[in-house]
Amino acid sequence: MWLLFALLSALFAALTTILAKIGIENVNSNLATAIRTVVVVGMAWSMVFLTNAQSGLADINRKSWIFLILSGLATGASWLCYYRAVQMGEVSKVVPIDKLSVVITFALAVVFLHERFTARSLLGCVLIAAGTLLMVL
Repeated sequence: MWLLFALLSALFAALTTILAKIGIENVNSNLATAIRTVVVVGMAWSMVFLTNAQSGLADINRKSWIFLILSGLATGASWLCYYRAVQMGEVSKVVPIDKLSVVITFALAVVFLHERFTARSLLGCVLIAAGTLLMVL
């Protein structure tokens, strides 16, 4: 089931970029990001209440709060930079560079989460980086 959700995530991420590029024309990228964020917040809280998950708020510990807040700040910074890049550049060049996050995430997961580093994962990272270069140059 995780694969289905991952594929849907990729599809919606692709739609996000195309729709943003069309919608951001003649709009300040920070304002566009704020509008998008309000929609995302509304959608996320709707899902919380639709699935009756709001009762879990009281069970979130301090460490989780801190890291969820830091993750939210990183997401916000990413979106602000992404929207500005999409507004200024070609989507076909911005998206591959943005997807270098896969390689960076892998490296951070090895260092901070002590996830396994294998020859196959290294090869995958090299191929992603090489593919990014091919698409951007």
